[in-house]
Amino acid sequence: MIKIDNNLYITIAIKLVVALIGLLIMTRLLGKKEISQLTAFDFVSSLMLSELVGNTIYDPEVHLSHLVFALVVWTLLALGLEKFIASMPWLSRYAAGTPDLVIRDGVIDFKAMKRNNLDFAQLGMLLRENNVFSLREVAYALFETNGSISVLRQKDPNSLSGDAKAQQTKVCLPESIIENGSINEDALRRLGRNAQWLQQLLQLSGIAHHERVLYAEWSDDSGLFYQLK
Repeated sequence: MIKIDNNLYITIAIKLVVALIGLLIMTRLLGKKEISQLTAFDFVSSLMLSELVGNTIYDPEVHLSHLVFALVVWTLLALGLEKFIASMPWLSRYAAGTPDLVIRDGVIDFKAMKRNNLDFAQLGMLLRENNVFSLREVAYALFETNGSISVLRQKDPNSLSGDAKAQQTKVCLPESIIENGSINEDALRRLGRNAQWLQQLLQLSGIAHHERVLYAEWSDDSGLFYQLK
């Protein structure tokens, strides 16, 4: 006869309950995020958690205290890393990646599509998810770090026809140029500007140092919008 170890089943059940509660607490501490909003860091963290919990639950040699210890240590590591990255915007952009413009001024950037392994069928699907069924409706399209796409529409798409490169769009894409006192060099390059231009712009607004700015964005049609710390 097969001998059933009831203690093993009870141990597994307790570990599952503890793991569920622990993961819920971790989610609350690390922030609420939809599955579709996962960044590369979040994806790697999820894989690590699945391995951590899966390998400890069904191993009879791993005690409940080991599981709790592992969850606590991983929570502290992940929370500490996120806080550290958040305190340095330039590091956050490097770790999580930055959105990439695949359509600029109504013109498709094929190099950006290839850089992101994006083909026209996928681009069309992502646009349709934004209720966009014609490329003439799109002024700017950003391929986000989570694989979704964000669209800024043309003001009057019905007036556009012919060669996309010959069209004059009247929509300007705002760029985040300062985040938590740190200059976004990538955004300045996309705008065709530099740090000297930004410093002069801030001085005209009565701001001596960019470190005083919590957030600032620039739009060619609306100008500077900012908030001080």
